[in-house]
Amino acid sequence: MAWTKAFPSADLPEGEMKQFAGAAEPILICKLGGKVHAVQDTCTHDTWSLADGFLEDGIVECSLHFAKFCVRTGQVKALPACDALKVFPAKIENDFIYIDC
Repeated sequence: MAWTKAFPSADLPEGEMKQFAGAAEPILICKLGGKVHAVQDTCTHDTWSLADGFLEDGIVECSLHFAKFCVRTGQVKALPACDALKVFPAKIENDFIYIDC
């Protein structure tokens, strides 16, 4: 894997999420507590973008069937999903967000 420059950190407000499509697969990036977290953007229950969902307290909810995942660990927090999300290392450096993907 290699660090990929995603976008300026200022483009992602605290507590928000955004899809990054510049990798082999879409990645969901969130900023929480000044840190960035990155997970696969595709729900593991049914092929659907999590970026279209809702983020609250570090949990992203899929807008299709309401599966929930922790954006820090990728763990499933609510059915119908059973499989965790892939987690990608992420960092802020020189005011840009980088993803190891």
